[in-house]
Amino acid sequence: MTTVAEKYFPSLTENQRRQFSMLPGLYEEWNERVNVISRKDILNFEVNHLLHSLAIARFITFAAGTSVIDVGTGGGLPGIPLAIMFPDVKFTL
Repeated sequence: MTTVAEKYFPSLTENQRRQFSMLPGLYEEWNERVNVISRKDILNFEVNHLLHSLAIARFITFAAGTSVIDVGTGGGLPGIPLAIMFPDVKFTL
């Protein structure tokens, strides 16, 4: 199954594809326990949350070794998708 991330970022590695494909299920699972994102919006996770988180990657490429802090990350967005997109960058959420 092709993820929305693959559609907009076709040069993803196999590992990134695997990680992005796991996110919707993980967010759905955790959202049942803790209100990570709006429960009404979980079915639109890929478009409303994943793609919105990755929008910055269309305009900015973080250099390897860069440190990025996401203050107030809440449910890990946009930090987790960006950490997958830029595996050589240190993200603190």
